[in-house]
Amino acid sequence: MSLTKARLPALLKISSEKNTISCLKKENKRLNQKLLQLQALLEEKEAQLGLSKRSMGAANSSFQSSGIDGENLRPSSSSEDICAPATSYLGRIPQSEECAAAEPTKFASARVESSSRQDSYSASSLHASSGGIDDTAQKLYGSHFDENGREMLREEEFPEVSVEFQETFLGHTSPITRCRFSASGNNIASASVDGSVRIWTYDSSIPASRNATIYCGAEIMSLDWECKSDRLLLIGTADGGIKAWNVDAKRVVCDLNTTDAFPSVLDLKCSPVEPIFVSAASSRRLGSTSIDSLGYASLTVWNMKTWKAMTVLPLGEDPPAITSLCFNHNGKILAASATDGMIHMFDMSAGLQITGWPAHDSAISSLLFGPDETSIFSLGSDGKIFEWSLQNQGRVLWSKTSSWFSEPQSSKYCRHEMALDASGRQLLATSGSVRAPIYQVQGHSNGFKTLPHSAAITTVDWHPSLPIFLTGSADNSVRVTSIL
Repeated sequence: MSLTKARLPALLKISSEKNTISCLKKENKRLNQKLLQLQALLEEKEAQLGLSKRSMGAANSSFQSSGIDGENLRPSSSSEDICAPATSYLGRIPQSEECAAAEPTKFASARVESSSRQDSYSASSLHASSGGIDDTAQKLYGSHFDENGREMLREEEFPEVSVEFQETFLGHTSPITRCRFSASGNNIASASVDGSVRIWTYDSSIPASRNATIYCGAEIMSLDWECKSDRLLLIGTADGGIKAWNVDAKRVVCDLNTTDAFPSVLDLKCSPVEPIFVSAASSRRLGSTSIDSLGYASLTVWNMKTWKAMTVLPLGEDPPAITSLCFNHNGKILAASATDGMIHMFDMSAGLQITGWPAHDSAISSLLFGPDETSIFSLGSDGKIFEWSLQNQGRVLWSKTSSWFSEPQSSKYCRHEMALDASGRQLLATSGSVRAPIYQVQGHSNGFKTLPHSAAITTVDWHPSLPIFLTGSADNSVRVTSIL
């Protein structure tokens, strides 16, 4: 009697394969989490080593000034001998040279998840194991106290934010200049110095049909999504170009140009109500940083149906460059910040400036309305952040000065910026460090710090409704981080 092999029913086979795939996904997440933790640990130790060497150098100088030879105090080996430089934990995906508008953007990600604060990687354990370094830093820099006498943590001592998950996008090949969530938060646009813009999504449940790569031929200086939908993305370049990209049609539907006198499109802002947008363009001059190289300003209002210029907002004779724009909720008021430290407010119905005040001693690089629009936040190029009352003009409601801010590396790639979460209680700022500070606005002394990139944080954004933020870096990567 011949025996026939029993066939596994199709439903049982599918169920078995699903279980196998599920197990593999869980194992992949666990390994990625471990990899991210090791990456963070390595970069944290490198930072501590650098601080230790600076402290030792300060001690050497002190001894030498006292006639004591500091040579004997020097470490026996360099940082290169002790710890190899941190390397990227994900390989970069090669990019095609041809226009990729007709195919999805290639996406690589690493995901880290934790079910509780105890599971998430925290830098506090590192600080506990290296108390000597922290003690030295305390002696060097001293303590900070708020107006109520409470001791405030330096930004270097901020606790690491508790992360639910993190995705890393490695599609770019040069430093990131801008990254923005769409109006729904489902899509992300990120741009880089090499003139490419990539549209992608971090959520695997969202269709990738809108993913695309757009090559603009010049450095991208500004991005903004249409406010009413995720359909249109505006792109401003360093050669005076303004492109409107239709994500459904996957093509440029309009290609505008500013005048030759104002080639740098520093910011673009869509009205939340009307089919219009405003461009802030600037002339150029010689300068050592991105802010110093900006000249005079031009503010133009464009119609998004005809794609023609409607009017130029008045700024006076030879006005300093406008660096940042923001609308209030109904689009009737436009706020603009300038390189001379001024904040300007425009009535969009009349097309006239209605008020303005000197807000900073330095150039302002970013401007945001507060959540209830009774205040406005400004970020200066010197790292000072102010929340200004709009009911009592000139009154400062809250302020911070970022000690991570003024780093030469980051100023080469970006104009610093900030972003508020949906509640208006957490403010994320760019940073010259590999980490970015998250300040607690009003009523809180301290804040948090993000997980590290491997280079300066050049651009940031918050999800419109969820506790999820974006950080773009000079290391060519963009990270999506969901916090607990």
